[in-house]
Amino acid sequence: MTGVATHCPYCALQCATTLHPVAKPGAVEVRPRQFPTNRGGLCRKGWTAPDVLTVPDRLTVPLVRNAAGELEETSWDAALDFVADRIKALQASHGRDAIAVFGGGGLTNEKAYALGKFARVALKTANVDYNGRFCMSSAAAATNRAFGIDRGLPFPLADLGGAGAVLLVGSNIAETMPPAVAHLQAAREAGGLLVVDPRRSATAGLTEENAGIHLQATPGTDLALVLALTHVVLQEGLADTAFLSERVDDPDVLIRSTASWWPERAERVTGVPAATIRQAARVLAAAAPVHGGAGAYILTGRGAEQHSKGTDTVTACINLALALGLPGRMGSGYGCITGQGNGQGGREHGQKADQLPGYRSIEDPAARSYVAQVWGVDPDELPRSGKSAVELIDSLGTAAGPKALFVHGSNLLVSAPNLASVRERLAALELLVVADVVPSETALLADVVFPVTQWAEEDGTMTSLEGRVLRRRAAVSAPGEVRSDLAVFAGIAERLGIDGFSTDPREVFEELRRASAGGKADYSGISWARLDAGEALFWPVPHEGHPGTPRLFADGFPTADGRAHVVPVDHRPVADDLSGDAPIYLVTGRLLQHYQSGAQTRRVPELAEAEPEVFAEIHPRVAAQLGIGDGRPVRLRTARGSMVLPARVTADVRPDTVFVPFHYGGAEAVNELTNDALDPVSRMPEFKACAVEVTAAVLGATGVPA
Repeated sequence: MTGVATHCPYCALQCATTLHPVAKPGAVEVRPRQFPTNRGGLCRKGWTAPDVLTVPDRLTVPLVRNAAGELEETSWDAALDFVADRIKALQASHGRDAIAVFGGGGLTNEKAYALGKFARVALKTANVDYNGRFCMSSAAAATNRAFGIDRGLPFPLADLGGAGAVLLVGSNIAETMPPAVAHLQAAREAGGLLVVDPRRSATAGLTEENAGIHLQATPGTDLALVLALTHVVLQEGLADTAFLSERVDDPDVLIRSTASWWPERAERVTGVPAATIRQAARVLAAAAPVHGGAGAYILTGRGAEQHSKGTDTVTACINLALALGLPGRMGSGYGCITGQGNGQGGREHGQKADQLPGYRSIEDPAARSYVAQVWGVDPDELPRSGKSAVELIDSLGTAAGPKALFVHGSNLLVSAPNLASVRERLAALELLVVADVVPSETALLADVVFPVTQWAEEDGTMTSLEGRVLRRRAAVSAPGEVRSDLAVFAGIAERLGIDGFSTDPREVFEELRRASAGGKADYSGISWARLDAGEALFWPVPHEGHPGTPRLFADGFPTADGRAHVVPVDHRPVADDLSGDAPIYLVTGRLLQHYQSGAQTRRVPELAEAEPEVFAEIHPRVAAQLGIGDGRPVRLRTARGSMVLPARVTADVRPDTVFVPFHYGGAEAVNELTNDALDPVSRMPEFKACAVEVTAAVLGATGVPA
């Protein structure tokens, strides 16, 4: 059998696979196939992805909470009728914005588009945002203000294969997307892999044996480190002055904003030796085109972005790339490594609070008029910008806030920061509706649960970290009474008296094409037929004869003056910085075995057995001072809460740092402790660094922490 060609359901690498049905109903066997991103490889998550299709607790029928407070089975019509009636009543009493919608970066392009339209046309609410606000928003904000456009990688990932140097700031791709490591081989062989991370992560470990440099900075100081790297490039005459003069708006601003960040000053802030900073800057510069190098890239990930200064940190990385003349040059550039499976496409077509399809601003009169025409509504009826994710969550159930929330493709009770507050706000709602494939922590709190399709059961499109639009194809039928999220939107819209919501993903994509036409993320020239014919189409694709745009910026930047814009930035401490009571930084991150909130991977036996529980990585020196042995319980306490978990004593973390993975729920959810302080530009919360008190947990007589 040839199998059904599709892509892995997890990260934005979107590894290419074929699915082969097996004897068990609804089950498939997965095999990797050759593709430019994964080159025939898969990680453990990809190999075991089919297990999630047949997990024992798969949601297969709609559920409604009864008078006894229990979720019980019901019909689709009954569930949809109930939800529609509650929407009407709540909006009659409290106005249109009484209803809120929260989406996800794993939804197909068709679902993401339909969700944004559903919020604004069917519900007529401004209150819509999504979990990409937790993932990509800082990089998006930075690239938009510097380049005039946001596409995670403005070049194909395979371009990295010829680079002489790659600077990774806050990215652990060896665990989050292992097949991508193959693209770093040339840089490693040249000794040019540069990794900024407070841990000796799997990716930082790749720098050993003269393959590169691990810059093990103090948490929250990446911005200072990058400013120092740029200082060295400019002060040592390593910059591409011709590029700065011809393609950048104000090089003098760049020089002035980094002049005071000499490496010795940065060493005091970051803990990275001044000599190492100079060495890294010289290695990166030597690979740049201006010096005849093989090519250089600067890539950022969540470790740089999930801070209250994440936008500025990414901006500093962009400024460094501009100093070296990298953007728009073949074999060089700046890019952001998107995390979620459709983190790129999911933020382009209307899930964000301030956005319309095609990456248009909802405040732009021309954009409102055009999209309203596609949707067949009066542009004056479209809502304005709503609240960003954390601000939206904080408003739930308040006197002036939404009284109902729809959640599609997100598990807020694991993935959001400051979970005690999130739990309180969800409990204050009069109606919580969750569409999911399994009973996630958030679904278990819902008043109504809709069982929806997942990757191997649905058709649609996804957009990879490169901006490459891909086809997702169904290989098996969904079990029980499972339907698509599109059916939820259409069913409720119909009951509200609103037409124009199709349940056919191909029809939805055709409408998306029209709605995106002329926008920054223009999909109008992309069709399923072209994708099915094997074309690799990178947006923008403004008409059907257009070949796509694998590489941006070769002929200029889509800014008003055609130049890249320098935005001066400066270092500042984390919002919740160290104190006498909390003298260590807590950082969070991912594991090879798990994905996002873990709702899927914690249900896969092979993955769950490999990493069955949460843990805290603690440096041996700190463990000895506190009398904490390996595997023994340790208590972590921040200004927002506390938790007890086993210690994993390792020299892979700095002595001033504790690392905890965020894939676990309930009492193991580290986001009980993380800070919801927001970046002023992107509105991303500061997941990645906060002050924590670390103590040995005292066990009671029963072995339970006292």
